[in-house]
Amino acid sequence: MDSTSRPGRTARDPPVSDASVPGIFGRATTAWSRGPTAPCDLLAICGPTASGKTRLGVELALRLDGEILSADSRQVYRGLDLGTGKDLEEYRTPRGQVHCHLIDVADPTEVYTVWRYLADFADAYRKVRARGHLALLVGGTGLYLEAVLRSYRIPADPPDPALRARLERKSVAELSALLANLEPELYARIDARNKPRLIRALEIAQAAEAEAAQVPAPCPLPTLRALVIGLRLDRAVLRERIAVRLANRLRQGLVDEVRSLRQRGIAAERLRQLGMEYRHVARYLAGEVGYERMCSELQRDIGRLAKRQETYFRGMERRGVPIHWIDGTDLMTAADGVERLVRAGPSEGHGGARGAGERAEEDD
Repeated sequence: MDSTSRPGRTARDPPVSDASVPGIFGRATTAWSRGPTAPCDLLAICGPTASGKTRLGVELALRLDGEILSADSRQVYRGLDLGTGKDLEEYRTPRGQVHCHLIDVADPTEVYTVWRYLADFADAYRKVRARGHLALLVGGTGLYLEAVLRSYRIPADPPDPALRARLERKSVAELSALLANLEPELYARIDARNKPRLIRALEIAQAAEAEAAQVPAPCPLPTLRALVIGLRLDRAVLRERIAVRLANRLRQGLVDEVRSLRQRGIAAERLRQLGMEYRHVARYLAGEVGYERMCSELQRDIGRLAKRQETYFRGMERRGVPIHWIDGTDLMTAADGVERLVRAGPSEGHGGARGAGERAEEDD
């Protein structure tokens, strides 16, 4: 694939649709309202891995004259394609290519931070809106989604190795107590059971306290009128999708992708940091496990990831992000429902954040 056809590499607008093409991408579209009365200026789609977020996002982008902004902490890395599920072919449809941002923006040797993501998001979002298009935030990295939707302001300082080493020796309970005392607002926003996030939050809080005058904030995020959609699937259906997708990616060359990264000089330790697919395949290539064991353990861990993602999204709701949950079994039906919500406007579709949040609490 050359650089002119790869999503996220160019600044082309999505082409005009062809309503005569059948199938999931074959329905007629109408242009997104560009005026000040548009019901929302950000449509966010979240859900566990393998739930169909990308396909739904592409279908809605075609219907609503939109562009996609990825919310995936690993798809930012060049060369991490099959293992991260970029599914680049899904952005090219019979009705043309949907433009996608925030994919392939960093080298895998770099550490891409939430601060950098917010800055890149803000820049891409403004460009999408300047073209008169709807921005669709699509992905499964809850921290990225929540950082945008709740307008996090995160210092740009890099991790402190010495501080991190000291914090690593503490328990989750000790870290939680430290953060709650030092920065209660930040403590309330994160998953207090996640040790790596607690450590990073403490680094941020201590750096902000010591160097508040010198640490720049990220590019200010615009005020967003967001509609957040969550995809839900029956557990058995999701497990089957995970199994099928993993088998497809292995057949398409996931092992070769990891082997190529190693040949490019990406250290084994860095591969482990880049996610479970790269960690498990690297162990297989090193002869630590056999192929069948690698496959079974990887499928097990992807299932566990899906559960953690669902838990995080429920936490987002508790922290004030209203999510409209829809059945993701039939993506065309899901797209119809979301389109109705978007076009209904604030009074009928999703209201302000307060009203939608109140409805979500009633559904608990």
